[in-house]
Amino acid sequence: MAAIGRFQQGDEIFHAKVVDGQLFRLRGDVFGSPSFDKKPTKAKGLKTLPPVAPTKIIAVGLNYADHAREQNKPLPKEPLFWFKATTSLLPDGGKIEIPFPQHRTDYEAELAIVIGRKIRNVTPAAASRYIFGYTTAQDISDRTIQNSESQWARCKSFDTFTPLGPYVETKADSHNLTIQLFQNGRLRQNSHTSQMIFNCHYLVSFISTNLTLLPGDVILTGTPSGIGPIASGDRLEVRIQGFTPLVNTVK
Repeated sequence: MAAIGRFQQGDEIFHAKVVDGQLFRLRGDVFGSPSFDKKPTKAKGLKTLPPVAPTKIIAVGLNYADHAREQNKPLPKEPLFWFKATTSLLPDGGKIEIPFPQHRTDYEAELAIVIGRKIRNVTPAAASRYIFGYTTAQDISDRTIQNSESQWARCKSFDTFTPLGPYVETKADSHNLTIQLFQNGRLRQNSHTSQMIFNCHYLVSFISTNLTLLPGDVILTGTPSGIGPIASGDRLEVRIQGFTPLVNTVK
């Protein structure tokens, strides 16, 4: 497997392998040992969904040193994480809705981990065996609310505040990826996953020592420096090396 997407056609929702723009429907459990149709699925009436339907979304904060500095916060001694509502998920091409236009609301480009097997209390060395793949994400944040509260779940869980996808890349090297965000064609964030304070394997291990992770669960791994406000009409494009870009607009 390489790029895996999740789609809706009529009332049916299914996963498919994406090869040169063609979709080969998956048969069986996407997290098991699925097979794929030999003939591509017709694209008529096809809608792209977030690539997985997680039981939980876990966001990691301040995982790039340069971002911690721009937020005037000390570097964490261990991963800082919280939960985002699954109802905040938004597919590629969807519109980010700003609930309070008078507030500052920011973009945050992130690499996301997708869990492939039930996992509890594993070491960093073993963590890779439980990762299904990686995808592109944003952690949209109402900064006005965030700066007024000690908990970060509300400011980051509004509907449409977690753009995700379009596909899960199952063969990516999470330690060696460029990550960029373009706002209306201008490069705003430009970094590399090697700059993470806690790498993906460590994050999976650390989180699994605190709670059980299930297939399809998503971990957002933090954003680099360069965050900034969004406004109605913006076009936001997140590019991670070798991945299909994640593109969303703002209203």
